[in-house]
Amino acid sequence: MKILLASSEIHPYSKTGGLADMVGALAKTLAHTGNQVGVVTPLYRGIQEKFPGITKLDWNLDLPLGSRRVQGEIWTLQVAPGLTIYFVHQPEFFQRVGLYQENGVDYADNAGRFIFFSKTVAHLARYLPWQPEVVHTNDWQTALVPLLIQHAKLAEGWGNIPGTCFTIHNLAYQGVFPATQYGLTNLPYDYFNPTGVEFYQQMNCLKAGIAYSDIITTVSPRYAREITTPEFGCGLDDLLRKRQSSLFGVLNGVDYEEWNTMKNPYLKLPYSVEDLSGKVEDKLELQRELGLPVDAKIPLFGSITRLADQKGLDIQLGALAEMLSTNMQFALLGSGSPTYEKAYRELVRRYPTKAVAKIGFDQGLSHRIEAGSDFYLMPSRFEPCGLNQMYSLRYGTIPIVRITGGLDDTVVDITEDADTANGIKFAEYSARALAKSMRKALVLYEEPELLTHYRENAMTADFSWERVVQEYLSLYQSLRRS
Repeated sequence: MKILLASSEIHPYSKTGGLADMVGALAKTLAHTGNQVGVVTPLYRGIQEKFPGITKLDWNLDLPLGSRRVQGEIWTLQVAPGLTIYFVHQPEFFQRVGLYQENGVDYADNAGRFIFFSKTVAHLARYLPWQPEVVHTNDWQTALVPLLIQHAKLAEGWGNIPGTCFTIHNLAYQGVFPATQYGLTNLPYDYFNPTGVEFYQQMNCLKAGIAYSDIITTVSPRYAREITTPEFGCGLDDLLRKRQSSLFGVLNGVDYEEWNTMKNPYLKLPYSVEDLSGKVEDKLELQRELGLPVDAKIPLFGSITRLADQKGLDIQLGALAEMLSTNMQFALLGSGSPTYEKAYRELVRRYPTKAVAKIGFDQGLSHRIEAGSDFYLMPSRFEPCGLNQMYSLRYGTIPIVRITGGLDDTVVDITEDADTANGIKFAEYSARALAKSMRKALVLYEEPELLTHYRENAMTADFSWERVVQEYLSLYQSLRRS
């Protein structure tokens, strides 16, 4: 098939979270399985320097944005046979310090930036010589594309339009802007209504994706069910229920070429499900790197996360305040809310020989924490899919997760199936419930045979992208225009 993906970020060129990982891995695997794939993404600051193979295409953009016209360029990189990245070069919008914000504050012109980007995606979908059959957009930054395509068919005579698929990675981020920003779309106000783009007298980009896409996907089956309820629907549950027949939950996969324990440049020693001795050595190396007491007998809990309310950090801090009085260690890598950054620094001050908090992001250290930890904490308030629990499983690091979204779809508790148990799950959103699960982990750590059983189950779980791609291809096939 001929598929055009659109995303505001894609690994390894730009990244703030799991969206970049998902789109990068999906595109690569689709191409590996014989499809023609293009990915449209902004050319952010620093990308050209890191990837000098990017070349300018003889294609100049001149698109309306409200009352003005905005120019831009298309740059390309042929990554692999059948896989081309189309970078949108518009220095005013994308040559900035951050992707969406600076110093924790969203850019004031984000509406204009990503409306222009969405118009570019629709433009490429229409005029690329290879004529994509499907356009797959992701999150609010590209959610207007299906509407732009539909309008071009109705008003401009675009005949055989591609089918559209829209993936919600996190419903909490909707791209809501003042109604005055709708004029930047240059669309008729017919679409600015309660069944379309309008949302409590404002413009809601993500709502447009839900309303006008042919099919909608989320990144796990449970999350697809959750978002149709008032508790998780973020004000859009009624619209999602109306579109339920077109809503599908497709669990994200893991790029095992990158997230593996045998051929990993970030790990000192390789290890496998057949020989776990290297995991012990990697743990000792991690303890040395972080300045913790080096002792294989002390259970080490890890966490790599955005420091945001969604991630359950309030109950994690509460549980750690109780549990660090026991014989355990804790290592955090993350950044985000200044309040949480301060709270973790205070935790380290109270337990300097037991806790470490690295504020920021370090790709190599993230691999070493996944490999060197015995347990991985992921007590999310809600979690559309989650990737770190799947990384942890492949690394033989037992995830401790709350029963929500993709965490429930990927982790098996011993109470569910003793034969395939690979993690510890809890339901109540409280520090008490998390602390209880951590105590279960400490008991498990004292049972070497049972711990090995968990680790073997974890490391043999299959969340490969080959499986995921077949699900997406089946959905894409349903969109083919006759």
